[in-house]
Amino acid sequence: MKKRMFVMILLVLAVVAIIAFFKYRDIKSQMAAGAAMATIPFVVSTMPATETDWSEHKQAVGTIRAEKGVDITSEVAGIVEKIEFNSGQDIKEGDLLIKLRSADDEARLQTMEANARLAETNLARNRKQMTVQAISQAELDSSIAALAVAKASLNEQKALIDKKHIRAPFAGKLGIRAVDIGQFVNAGTPIVTLQNLESIYVDFTVPQQEAPSLKAGQKVVLTTDTFPGRSFEGEVSTVNPKVEMNTRNVYVRATLTNADHALLPGMFANTQITVSEPRRLITVPQTAITYNPYGTTVYVVDEKKEEGAEKATLTARQVFVKTGETRGDQVAILDGLKEGDAVVVAGQLKIRNGALLEINNEKLPSNDNNPQPEDK
Repeated sequence: MKKRMFVMILLVLAVVAIIAFFKYRDIKSQMAAGAAMATIPFVVSTMPATETDWSEHKQAVGTIRAEKGVDITSEVAGIVEKIEFNSGQDIKEGDLLIKLRSADDEARLQTMEANARLAETNLARNRKQMTVQAISQAELDSSIAALAVAKASLNEQKALIDKKHIRAPFAGKLGIRAVDIGQFVNAGTPIVTLQNLESIYVDFTVPQQEAPSLKAGQKVVLTTDTFPGRSFEGEVSTVNPKVEMNTRNVYVRATLTNADHALLPGMFANTQITVSEPRRLITVPQTAITYNPYGTTVYVVDEKKEEGAEKATLTARQVFVKTGETRGDQVAILDGLKEGDAVVVAGQLKIRNGALLEINNEKLPSNDNNPQPEDK
């Protein structure tokens, strides 16, 4: 019985020894593989952190309108007798556009002119008679009042006739004619649009918390999808002195010159407002930044060359940074980097702190502060 137990114990010990041997061999192989892997560098791409002039900007979406623009209408009703313009024509201030039929009004004007002349004659006669006390003061006062009424009626009729001669309130470019000869138009009927395109406004809104940073005179750069790759410069002209209750936004207006009449009222526009003077900041591509719950980091390449070695050893060092405003492909670094630091911009997701690196910069990510999309 004792002999059998002894044999069993020997068998168990032998099995344990075999298992331990294989475990030891696996661990040793893994350690060797890990050591081998530790000597294999990770291929990454790098760019130097650069110091550039960086101004703070605000972005907004706005609508273009003419500095002088109006849809011309008639003040009075009438029948169109003459049209003195062509659609799309450039006109001067005061040019006649539309004449409404006014023959009956001009006839009444002649009657009123005759009444005014008669009232003047009666007043002159009564003044002479008053000097010899042939009439009373009341009769003289009545003559003076009659002349005043006649002149007022005359001026009113002239104003009515003048309203039937519709003229351009300012110089500009006309749109498409909306009336025809012989057409009856009511007061307020649109006739044609008139826009002065030499100078234009762009109106946009900003959140109330951004309003204190905006003021008249700040530079504005406008872009629109109508003209890809082209920008227009102007400046802030007015910041509305109240906040809209429904949106809690503030209306802002910028003024731009439009000498070639490229920008048209009603266009959609993107605006960029410069709200601070340029300052020197470190910038890196946005692809270099790794955002983690415990902080924002980048990997910097450290170079170390040991005595007698043919080439330097490159290792990764994780650095916590404080980021600022982003612009295009770039992000401003407020703290954590210095100019010239070699920053990993591609391949950083597969490395760790202290990892060996091999640099391959044949294909780098974009690093443009104002990238433009390509039309395919």
